[in-house]
Amino acid sequence: MFKNLTLYRIAPGWSPTPDAMEKALDGARFVPCTATQDKSVGWVEPRGEAHGPLVEAVAGQRILKLQIETKAVPGAVVRRKAQEAADHIEATTGRKPGKKETKGLREDALLALLPQAFARQQSAWIWIDPERGWLATDASSQGKLDDIVTALVRAFDGLAVTLFNTQVTPQAAMTQWLSVTDTEQWPEGLAVERDCELRSSDEERSVVRFTRHHLFNDEVRRHISEGKLPTRLALNWEGRVSFVLTESMALKKIQFLEGVFEDAGSEEQSFDTNVAIGTGELRGVLDALIAALGGELQPGQVPGHEGSASGTGTVTTGAGFAAASTATATADGDAPF
Repeated sequence: MFKNLTLYRIAPGWSPTPDAMEKALDGARFVPCTATQDKSVGWVEPRGEAHGPLVEAVAGQRILKLQIETKAVPGAVVRRKAQEAADHIEATTGRKPGKKETKGLREDALLALLPQAFARQQSAWIWIDPERGWLATDASSQGKLDDIVTALVRAFDGLAVTLFNTQVTPQAAMTQWLSVTDTEQWPEGLAVERDCELRSSDEERSVVRFTRHHLFNDEVRRHISEGKLPTRLALNWEGRVSFVLTESMALKKIQFLEGVFEDAGSEEQSFDTNVAIGTGELRGVLDALIAALGGELQPGQVPGHEGSASGTGTVTTGAGFAAASTATATADGDAPF
């Protein structure tokens, strides 16, 4: 389920067929960690069918799924085992291990402990829209995003992606939307909901969170006039999809509202139907959001930090809110949709 979304722009010139993509991914299928391996990353079947396709082409869209398995040993345990080895060396030879040898002892301790460590698996969905040149993922942490981009560019020769940027920064646009005195000035197709987070940029770094709170009021505007800027704002697209927009243009807490999936059909049809409906809805969300942020930022341009938002990264290449009606001041799924 796409509960979060980070959007990338695919550089022109990369347009492989689903068969070519399948062939590229087949050599990097997921394999669990070996006894002494602390991390394994690979591709798995989006439908969950063993030995099935790794690339699902539905309604002109491409759906992929990346599996990440990690094993971790507490640092204190590694240090204790390494210290025991160092103590043994000192007791039997009369010398203390140096820095280089101590580092080796820690590495040996980690290798000895990894087979006993529990493995943790996480998965990430990737949605590729060839027509619009978009690549989106539901990952939210930077580490997971890095894993996804690295895996993609290793698998696909000629793929280059950048984080999607707009003419007006999300923070500048959110500031404007919360500052207006007429809701008609809110962006077309998007409605401001009842959650937001404001942060100051001074030394105190104070934070104000409004949760289930009417935001079209003087209190919000006062905080903004005092220098606090929005870092999160809950929005609604056409009464069909709700989400929280962040200052980095990531979408969080995506929810498809009642009625959107009522025609999903039988369980056998649900994957294709849900992908077709889900990507169609998110296309509408992203189109409206990009338009509200002044359109896509072109290469060489600098995003605007001031001015009007519409009311009507580095290139990589390859070979919550509480449920309360108050404002407070303070210092993974089985299917993509």
